[in-house]
Amino acid sequence: MDAQITRPASSNFATRSAGYANEPPLQRFLAGCYGDFKSDYSGTVADYIPELKRANPAHFGIGLVTIDGHVYEVGDSAMPFTIQSVSKAFVFALALDLVGEERVAAAIGVEPSGEAFNSIRLTNDNRPFNPMVNAGAIACSGLIHQVDGAHAFERIREKLSQFAGRELDVDDAVHASEALTGNRNRAIAWLLRNYLVLQDDVDAVLDTYFRQCAILVTARDLAVMAATLANRGVNPVTGVSVISPNIVARTLSVMTSSGMYDYAGEWIYRVGIPAKSGVGGGIVAALPSQMGLGTFSPCLDSHGNSVRGLKVCEALSSRFDLHMLNRSADVRTCIIADYDIFGISSRRSRQPNEQQILEERHSDIRVIELVGALNFAAIDYVTRRLAAEPPNAPLLILDFRRVPDLTAAGAQLLGENLTVLANTGVTAILTGLETTSPVWTEVRARTAEPQRLRRFALLDEGIEWAEDQVIYRYGGFTSSKETSHLGEQALLADLAPAEIAALADLSIPRRYEAGQRIVSAGEPANSLFFLQSGMVSVKLPSGVRLASLGPGMEFGEMAIIGQHRSADVWADTPVKCLELPLDSFANYRQLHPQTALKIMRNLSALLARRLILANAKVDLLSAY
Repeated sequence: MDAQITRPASSNFATRSAGYANEPPLQRFLAGCYGDFKSDYSGTVADYIPELKRANPAHFGIGLVTIDGHVYEVGDSAMPFTIQSVSKAFVFALALDLVGEERVAAAIGVEPSGEAFNSIRLTNDNRPFNPMVNAGAIACSGLIHQVDGAHAFERIREKLSQFAGRELDVDDAVHASEALTGNRNRAIAWLLRNYLVLQDDVDAVLDTYFRQCAILVTARDLAVMAATLANRGVNPVTGVSVISPNIVARTLSVMTSSGMYDYAGEWIYRVGIPAKSGVGGGIVAALPSQMGLGTFSPCLDSHGNSVRGLKVCEALSSRFDLHMLNRSADVRTCIIADYDIFGISSRRSRQPNEQQILEERHSDIRVIELVGALNFAAIDYVTRRLAAEPPNAPLLILDFRRVPDLTAAGAQLLGENLTVLANTGVTAILTGLETTSPVWTEVRARTAEPQRLRRFALLDEGIEWAEDQVIYRYGGFTSSKETSHLGEQALLADLAPAEIAALADLSIPRRYEAGQRIVSAGEPANSLFFLQSGMVSVKLPSGVRLASLGPGMEFGEMAIIGQHRSADVWADTPVKCLELPLDSFANYRQLHPQTALKIMRNLSALLARRLILANAKVDLLSAY
C-alpha cells in the first residue's frame, strides 16, 4: 500500500489492487485510490490559521461506511485533524433540530452565494446566503447559543459525537490560534449583530464557533458521520437515532448546492454526491441510502478543498456510477408475486364443504407480495396494477415481509389508495408486519379509517383469516363445531359403519386444555388422533406452523409409516379427541387387511394433496 504508484485513477484496476486479492472489492478499490493519489503533493496546506500550517502534507486517509455499518479504512484514517468547515453541515442540522426550521429560515438563507466562503456580504434582506458559508455557520452557532448560552458548545460537541459514534475532543491550540487571528469572522459576526441575526454576545458566539471548528475528527469519523446522514439520521455503527429524516433531507440539500465552497457547481456536475469540505483537509460525502465517505489530506486547491480528497470522491463516483442524478430502477420489480388462492391455501386444513367454497371463490382473495424498499414510484405502480384489473377482489392481501422500508411519499399514496378501496368494499390485509413496524405505523397514519385495516405478522395467517371470511360469507361454517362421528374423518373415508365402530372401540377419549402440548417432536410415534372438537396447530420445534386442524380431522397419522414424531401438536383451544393406539390398530389390521388397505389409500391421498399444494406454491414463486 505504501508503494509509489503514479498511474492515473483510470489505470488498470486489477494491476493496482493485485496485493489485496483476499479483501472485498471496495476495500481493494480504496486501497488502489490511496496508492494512486498519495504521491500527489499539489496544492498547499492552509496557512491563514497559523496552527494549520503544522499539518503534515503526507497525511492521507480514507474511510467509507455503508448504511449497514461496515467500515472500510485505508491509509491515515485514524489520524486526528480539526473538522473546520465540515462542522457547518452538522451544526446546521442541530440548529434545525433545536430551534425549528421556521426560526432557522428567518435567520439564514439556503441559496449559493457565488462568493468566497468567508465573504463579508449578506442577502438583500440581510441574512447569510446559506449555512455552509462562514456567515451562515456563525448564525447557526448563534441560534444554538440563544438556547443553551454558555453550554452551547458542549451541546454541539455532544451532537457531533453522536454523529461520529464516539466522544470527540477539541484541539485547544487550533482553537486559540483561530481566536487570535479570526478578525474577518469577527467582522462578519458584528455585521450579523448589526442586523439582529445574532442576538447574544458576539464574543461568546464566536468562541462557540471557533471551538466547533477545532473539534478533532478522523477520516473514519467523517465516514461514520456521513453514513449517519445517508442512513436517514440513524448512526449505522451505533444504531443511535441522531437526527430526524426531515432534517437530514434539508441538510443534504444545502450540502448539495453549497457544501464545496465556490466549487459546488463543478462538484455536483462531476461527482454528484452531497458533500462538505473543510480547510483542515477533510471532506465528508453522503450518498443517501448507500454509504458515507470521509477523506483527510491537508493539501488544498485554490477553492479550499482537499486535492487528494477530491480525486478519491471523483474516482469513486465515476467507477461505480454513484452520481445521485444518474439513477435508474424498474418499479415493476417491487411485486414479486401476484395471485389468487387457487391451489394456494393456508396451512389451515378445511372440511370438504369449506374447501369446496374456497375452490369456487378462490378469486375473492388476491395476494400481492412486495419486495425491496418502496418509494413513491413503486407504490404508484402497485396502485395502477390494482386499478388495471377490475373488479377488485373483495379481500386484498399486501405482503410486506420482504420490504425493509417505505418512504413517506409511498406511504401517503398507499394510504390514499387503501382508503379508496375500502370505500368500494375491499378489505385490505397487510401481512409481514409487526405492530412496532415503521411501515405499519406509516400506512396506518395515512389511511382515512385505519381501524378497517387488518394486520398479521405472517402471510399464512392473513390468508387463513381471509379464507375464514369467504367461508363465512358463503355459509360454510355450521353452528356446531363438534363432530363425534369417525365417519367424518378424511383418513377413514369409505369405511363401512362396522369398520368405523370397531376402530372407535379401540380408541381412548382424550381432552386437552388450550396451550397444552398434545404431541412432542422426537417422541415415539405410537398413536394417532381423531379431532372431535377444538383447534390444534402442528408446529416445528422452532415454532413455525405447518398446519392448523379443526373438528373432523386427524393428526399424528404419520405414525402409521414412521417411528418418531416429526413435529409438535398444540391445543389452540380446548380440545376433545379420540386417541387410537398403534399396537391396538396393528392387531386390527391383521384381522381386517382390507380395512387397513382403505386407510393406507386415504393416507396416500392426503399426502398427495399436501405435495400438490407444496408444488403449486413452488410453481407460483418460480413464475415471478
